[in-house]
Amino acid sequence: MTEKIRWGILSTAKINNALIDPIKQAGRSELVAVASRNLEKAKAYAKEKGIPKAHGSYEDLLSDSEIDAIYISLPNSLHCEWTIKAAEAGKHVLCEKPIVPTMAELDQVEAAAKANNVTVFEAFMYLHHPQTLKIKEMIKTGQLGDLQLINSWFAYYLSPENSDNIRLNPDLAGGSLWDVGVYPNSLAIVMADAGAPVEVWASQMKGETGVEVVMTGQMKFSNGVMAQISSGFRSPFREGAHIVGSQGFIQVSEPWKPHQSGQGSQIIFSTSADTEETLKFPQSDPYLHEVEAMEACVLDGAEPVVPLSLSRDFLKTVLALYQSAESGKPVMP
Repeated sequence: MTEKIRWGILSTAKINNALIDPIKQAGRSELVAVASRNLEKAKAYAKEKGIPKAHGSYEDLLSDSEIDAIYISLPNSLHCEWTIKAAEAGKHVLCEKPIVPTMAELDQVEAAAKANNVTVFEAFMYLHHPQTLKIKEMIKTGQLGDLQLINSWFAYYLSPENSDNIRLNPDLAGGSLWDVGVYPNSLAIVMADAGAPVEVWASQMKGETGVEVVMTGQMKFSNGVMAQISSGFRSPFREGAHIVGSQGFIQVSEPWKPHQSGQGSQIIFSTSADTEETLKFPQSDPYLHEVEAMEACVLDGAEPVVPLSLSRDFLKTVLALYQSAESGKPVMP
């Protein structure tokens, strides 16, 4: 192992654009290669993005001895196969969310990571951002009093005419909950800090391809905290979170990509004493913090911010929400 992590990107997906610059900017990382199933496409992409090496197959990337870590940005249904293959090749893995769509696949990923002594974690970039860490700290130190409710949402408009989009493909783990609903879902679990919920109830609206285009869910945790989440493909872009305690209330206008405006971010903290405080955070790229978290794991022996045990709670809950939405009944994850 060198003093830097040498990264390879597996696929030429659009989401790569969020990670390319952060990998190049991170102090202990180096972007070395990209792979596509077509060598000419990989070469053109590498030239466009300023990546030194191009591989014409995913297997070639995994066999490259100059690569330490792989970023996997494939469709959801391919995450398990290539995360396991990367781990077996001795590569650390940052895999786009959701890391896998079934519990059996998560068991396989966990076993592969352990057997090959590599770090594997799910790419929830916002969980690494100072804004999110501050909210967690405020809850933990009692500034909100007793935590009661987490309400969060993430939706955007995906046209019905765009039915060939992978997010609308039922065979590729499509659906709004798998795509953007995993953000409110993960926020609720992290902030409640009580593991997966003990009960969930969900309702959905299905679209033209059979996947749900609107999902709403309610959760109850073992510590009494409640959560309400929603996701969708059939409304203008909207995001946000409200975190409510007995003595305080936090409003978050940009919970998922706090850097997006280019002007930093802020949260509003209101108290039962009718005081209001705006907490501001300098512009800070959550994707860069995510890359730095991998550096800390691989080079310093740190624990992941998003360990696979936490991803298990996320997945268990998403599956229970889908089960509840299909059955119309509450489900205990």
